[in-house]
Amino acid sequence: MQAGADMADGARYSRALILGASVVSMAAVMPASGFAQTALAQTENASPKQAKRKPSKPQVAQQATPEALNARAQAGGTAPVQVLDTITVAATKTKERAIDALAPVSSISLDQIQGLQPNRLSDIFYAVPGVSFQERGDDPATVINIRGLQDFGRVAVVVDGARQNFQRTGHNANGSFFLDPELIGGVDVVRGPTANIYGSGAIGGLVSFRTKDINDVLRPGERWGVDLSGSYGTNNARGLGSVFGGVRATPDVDIFGGAVYRTQGNYKDGNGTEIGNTGNQVEAGLLKLTVRPALGHEVKFGATFQDYQYNIGQFNTGPVATAAQRALFQGSSVYASDVKNYTGTLTWNYSLPSDNLFDSHVSVYGNRTDQDQTKTYHYSTAGAAFCGAGNFGNNISGCVGDKRGYTLNTVGFDANNTTRFNVGDWRNAVTYGVDAFQDDVITTDSRGNSNITTPSGIRTVSGGFLQLKQNYSTWFEAVSAIRYDRYNLQSGTTNTGGDRFSPKITLGVTPVAGFQPYVSYAEGYRAPSITETVISGAHATGGSPAFFPCPDGTSGLFCFLPNPNLRPEVGKNKEVGFNLKYDNIFTASDSFRGKINLFRNDVSDYIDLVASAPVPVPPFGSFSQYYQYQNIANARIEGFEAETMYDAGDWFIGVAGHYIKGKNVQTNIGLATITPTKVVTTGGVRLLDRSLVLSAQWASYGPNNDIPAGYVPSTGYDLINLYMTYAATKDIVFSASIDNLLNQYYRPYAIPGSSTDGTSQNDVLWTSPGPGRVYKAGLKIHFGGA
Repeated sequence: MQAGADMADGARYSRALILGASVVSMAAVMPASGFAQTALAQTENASPKQAKRKPSKPQVAQQATPEALNARAQAGGTAPVQVLDTITVAATKTKERAIDALAPVSSISLDQIQGLQPNRLSDIFYAVPGVSFQERGDDPATVINIRGLQDFGRVAVVVDGARQNFQRTGHNANGSFFLDPELIGGVDVVRGPTANIYGSGAIGGLVSFRTKDINDVLRPGERWGVDLSGSYGTNNARGLGSVFGGVRATPDVDIFGGAVYRTQGNYKDGNGTEIGNTGNQVEAGLLKLTVRPALGHEVKFGATFQDYQYNIGQFNTGPVATAAQRALFQGSSVYASDVKNYTGTLTWNYSLPSDNLFDSHVSVYGNRTDQDQTKTYHYSTAGAAFCGAGNFGNNISGCVGDKRGYTLNTVGFDANNTTRFNVGDWRNAVTYGVDAFQDDVITTDSRGNSNITTPSGIRTVSGGFLQLKQNYSTWFEAVSAIRYDRYNLQSGTTNTGGDRFSPKITLGVTPVAGFQPYVSYAEGYRAPSITETVISGAHATGGSPAFFPCPDGTSGLFCFLPNPNLRPEVGKNKEVGFNLKYDNIFTASDSFRGKINLFRNDVSDYIDLVASAPVPVPPFGSFSQYYQYQNIANARIEGFEAETMYDAGDWFIGVAGHYIKGKNVQTNIGLATITPTKVVTTGGVRLLDRSLVLSAQWASYGPNNDIPAGYVPSTGYDLINLYMTYAATKDIVFSASIDNLLNQYYRPYAIPGSSTDGTSQNDVLWTSPGPGRVYKAGLKIHFGGA
């Protein structure tokens, strides 16, 4: 058996490395004639087609954003470009710097990511206001929360333009995705429904990830290049290895690929308690082919594969003979989990500076997430009557050895074009487009309850938009847009749908250079999910007596009722913002950037799970018979956000954060998904001709105590992280960091009380604390040539 396991491990390692090795091999065998000129000479002597070609959006963005926390881009250079100067298309689908966008936009660059040495995706969002995460330590999936909204697609997440809509109902958030941070080349975040032109659902906001590409590795003058990276961290055995490389086979063909291997053991929280099953193993790879067939045209083929292997669930941590002991020590079922994520994209871009009629983008994508689980542990020795002699389990989670699976297939497309024209001093850009995606959910569970809680079905969502962006002289800007959304949902005998127009209007002025206030009103529209609409049947008893009969003829602890009459949620967001941009303030090379926002988002027809009034069930007590997703009257979320950075060249300091409160207006009870306060201070110095960067981040979070009954509040806590990067040469960079320097215990989000009385499993209580102190060190080596 061990030999077989070793062979399997070897095969996995080989898969993880083969893509990067192939890239290196292609570079080595490319005919010498293909590399006769350097990239600089190529630019100077290129054909007219090459000389006039407009760079693609990701290339512009990456070249614009060296980051304060990374030394490689700083060594011997001038003052770094501010991260808010990143070129983004997230707010309006037209290129603009984040600081100039009349919207709450933040950007994260590749250099910033590398300086942070992230282990989880959430690590790169420390300094982004309005953004928080709900993560279990035993689940490597990511759940993004923007301004208190999450779950069921309230935050639109795209990777290279492909929607990430995976959802499994259980003891965690209802909506997650899988993406290793080592694959990422940059991130744009838009908070609120301002980004409604990106498609249905984004009443909370948009997070757009770009995976690495050839310009993230090759430097000016290089025809081929390879980056090799490795790091190791404590708490516990956090290992990472990656290789990314590419070649410019001809002036019109780029080939790029990479591979990642990441592993870690079970970590300890700030109290020194080991959190079970927080270890995992990740293998990932990507491949891209870019072809420029004609003047202004670019076609890109992209493919990404990820494989996550981990155990989810918690073992008992002590005796569980009494209710009091179960409240303290009882765990849950444990499942050996294997998640495979496949993403394929095909994009076409056309853009020429001389062509004002067409600036076009078309993309087609497919995304598949397969989560296969095998039950390996049950928290009690009961269940032989259900599972068979010598086996344990129940009809909720199945028996040891049982398998269950959750599959989501998403296909979609996005097409848009921008036409530009001037009328006197008015500069106008009209952007229009259409988009659609279809989710196909397939759930299988041999003996458990997953077919009930995460039902199968198909949902199709489509829409189109028209946007007019106008600039008058240098002091006035207006953005007006209208979006049409339509959806259809099918599962069993249920067939439902709806549609709506959602407007947006933004007005901004620049009365004096560097100061740009604006006001905005935007609406967003989220169609009900498959689970919210068609969930139906009895929640299994787990071996206890059945309390209630259900309308479908089954019986259980309670009954889920479908709701084909659910109305879509509508977010109506009011915003006042200020963009602050000043250069050469105290010296000839310093700069200040800031974005400040005040907002109120009223979400009508907010969808939540509602229980019926409890009824007596002698001799056990009183319980609710029915649970159903319903439209509650209104949820109101309002707050303040700020993101600032002053950079003097040799040193820098910035503050970012938010204050947010949210309530169910009908009950005046707070929302459990709110992170009320977050203040992050970032500061550092650049030494040794800026080849050495020393920096620190202090993130202070307030607790969320205004929550529904039965929830355990999040903790208030302070995280202090230290970072160092040193560019020993232009090709060798050392990095080191200390995360959670004070070794604080923290639980970053409110959770259901679960087994505080010993009557049900308490796995969420065990898996929610974050890791204690972590020391990390890394090395990156670059190879390249003409």
